[in-house]
Amino acid sequence: MARHERIFVCQACGAVYGRWQGKCDACGGWNTVAEENAPRTPPVPGAGAASSARTKGRPFQLEALQGATEEAARTRSGIAEFDRVTGGGFVRGSVILIGGDPGIGKSTLLIQASAVLARAGGRVVYISGEEATAQVRLRAERLGLAGSSVALAAETNVEDIIATLSRGQAPHLVVIDSIQTMWSPFVESAPGTVTQVRASAQSLIRYAKTSGATVILVGHVTKDGAIAGPRVVEHMVDAVISFEGDGAHQFRILRASKNRFGPTDEIGVFEMTGAGLAEVANPSALFIAGRDQRATGAAIFAGMEGTRPLLMEMQALVAPSALATPRRAVVGWDNNRLAMVLAVLDAHGGLKFGGYDIYLNVAGGLRIVEPAADLAAAAILISSLAGIVIASDTVICGEVALSGAVRPVGQMAARLKEAAKLGFNRAIVPSIGVEGAPPGLSLDSVATIGDLVALISKGTSFTAPKPR
Repeated sequence: MARHERIFVCQACGAVYGRWQGKCDACGGWNTVAEENAPRTPPVPGAGAASSARTKGRPFQLEALQGATEEAARTRSGIAEFDRVTGGGFVRGSVILIGGDPGIGKSTLLIQASAVLARAGGRVVYISGEEATAQVRLRAERLGLAGSSVALAAETNVEDIIATLSRGQAPHLVVIDSIQTMWSPFVESAPGTVTQVRASAQSLIRYAKTSGATVILVGHVTKDGAIAGPRVVEHMVDAVISFEGDGAHQFRILRASKNRFGPTDEIGVFEMTGAGLAEVANPSALFIAGRDQRATGAAIFAGMEGTRPLLMEMQALVAPSALATPRRAVVGWDNNRLAMVLAVLDAHGGLKFGGYDIYLNVAGGLRIVEPAADLAAAAILISSLAGIVIASDTVICGEVALSGAVRPVGQMAARLKEAAKLGFNRAIVPSIGVEGAPPGLSLDSVATIGDLVALISKGTSFTAPKPR
């Protein structure tokens, strides 16, 4: 029996070494290097003994950069929020990688999309490597989708899967749940290892490009929230989509971090119900519903997620600290930006937060990444420190510079239009970069952080309480 070559592969980044070592030099991870068998080359049918001989490459035709281009053919999933994130539907021959925490609803979303597409006349194949077909049927019956003509299979051998899919007409959509359970007979490693995941993904990507079928790969995630397996798989696929959410909230966010055929800043909003995932057509109204309109330290931020304006509530609590080093806890926002806003309020607003514990939260389980939330964060910090309630019909947005100036933000017209549509009457915005307000919405312009302090404390004796 031939002896197989042994290699050592980092299970986090896929780096290959000739011997074991405790730390991966490529990604810096500790105890991530594991021993594996070197992958075997698939046999070439009919090659015989000459298959081991080195063959010459064949020349191919080069094309000019100029020329007519055609719009990529797309297949709509039938779920508007899903199509928004993918850029208008599934591109033929594309491969999409979807990751998310266990139990977040990845399989539910994909079985719903598969059923809707099958009802529209598309051929859909759902391959489960973690569940039996009876379990998938039970989920479909619970969601009321048992009557859809989705072809099911419970299989993990990627070569058998491709051979089955290659028979007859190519399907419109193939779902592989999940890529970590797939294995190739040409790779002598356990399923889930870097070598197996990479080889299985390469085979499925090759099938998608040659057949024109859209392939969706479900990926596990690590405890840090990153998709498990080698990072090279994310570079191989056409789109990487994360399904985010918190088990304590019913909201689910579908967000693309990579998309070769569409934008990467769009989000799809879903609500987990007893009948599965329901689309949220107006997420702003949902995220700000049920808020306490007379609470201090709370305000509505007019944000943007791609081309979609989104209103969300930001909350802050400033409490005297008994600790030598006051605590700073942030949920849904960048901790470094909070430190920056506090420094600007100290240097240019005349407010001292050194003796206070500060807690900042974005309601609804959302996460804000744009700097336009600086002004809203500053406003709720001032409100909580001074005990002043910000009017419930007010939205706030703007970027704060280190000099204390309030800078304009992009797509202000869309933000204000969304606020006016939901019945807000007032907006605190930068003094420049705002062309006009929609009917029924008055603007309060601030040029510096000192103007914001004066605006919130106007008509009220503003004396910050002394820390205990």
